[in-house]
Amino acid sequence: MGGQLRVYRRRIASVSATKKITRAQELIATARIVKAQQRVAQSTPYAREITRAVSAVASHSNAKHPLIGERPQLRRAAIVLITADRGFAGAYNTAAIKQAEQLAALLREQGKEIDRYVIGRKGVTFYTFRGVTPAGTWTGFSDNPQYGDAAAIGDALIESFLKGGEDGGVDELHVVSTEFVTMLSQNPTAARFLPLEIEESTEAPPGGVFPLYEFEPSPAEVLDALLPNYIKARLYNALLQSAASEHAARRRAMKSATDNATDLIRQLTRLANSARQAEITQEISEIVGGANALAETSAGSE
Repeated sequence: MGGQLRVYRRRIASVSATKKITRAQELIATARIVKAQQRVAQSTPYAREITRAVSAVASHSNAKHPLIGERPQLRRAAIVLITADRGFAGAYNTAAIKQAEQLAALLREQGKEIDRYVIGRKGVTFYTFRGVTPAGTWTGFSDNPQYGDAAAIGDALIESFLKGGEDGGVDELHVVSTEFVTMLSQNPTAARFLPLEIEESTEAPPGGVFPLYEFEPSPAEVLDALLPNYIKARLYNALLQSAASEHAARRRAMKSATDNATDLIRQLTRLANSARQAEITQEISEIVGGANALAETSAGSE
C-alpha cells in the first residue's frame, strides 16, 4: 500500500512540474498576442493603400508589367507555406500544412509542377522527414517577423517569378498563411500573389470621393516602383497574421494543457488520499489485532 502511495505522489509532482511549464507558456503567449495584434493593425492601412495605388495604375493606364497578367502557359507554380518555428501551438501547424497539401494537389490536377518555399522550422521538418527538398527555407522569426524578413523573401520569390517556368523559375506564386480572426478563431488561407489579379472596385475610398490619378514620370515606372513593394507588403501582412495566429493557438493549447493538468492533479490527489486512508486503516487494524492477541495471551497465562 505504501508503494502505491509513493507512485501517486511522484505522478502528482511530475504533473505539477508540467503544469508550471504550460502555465508559463500560456502567460507568455497572452502577453505577445496583444503586440502581434497591434502590428497587424498598423500594417493594414499601408497594405490597403498600396493595393489601391497598384490597382489604380493598372486599371487607368495601358502600362504592361511582367508581374501583371496571365502567361500563355503555366508550367510551374510556387507554394509559400508559413508555419511556426516552435511547437505547443495545437493544430496551428497541422492546419497550415494540410491547406498547402490540398493546394498542391489541386495544382497538380491542373498539370503544374510544384516548387515549395517554407517559412518556419515545423514546415521544414515536415518536408525534410518526407524526403522533399524545398526550393527555399527561412526560419527563426515566425513569432516576431520584421519587414526585412518579408523583403528578403519577396526578393527571392520575385526573382524566381521573373525567370519563368521555362528557365527554372515559376509561373505562379501562392502563399499559404493563417488569418487571425479572433482569439479563438484562426483560419488557414491560400492566396495567389503572382501574377497579380487586378480587380476594379466600385467601393468609394474614405471620404466618398473617387480620386483622379496622374502618373509621373510614367505608369510603367510607377509600376516598377510599386509592384515589388506591394508583394512585400502583402507578404509582411501574411507573416504578421500568422504570428498573431500562432500566439493565439499556443495560448489556447497551453490553457487547455494547464486545465487538464489541474484536473489530473485533483484526481491523483483523491487517489493518494484514498490510498493513505486505506494505509492508515490497515495500520490501525494491525495495531488492534496485535493488542487483542497480546491480551488473549496474557489472560491464558494467568
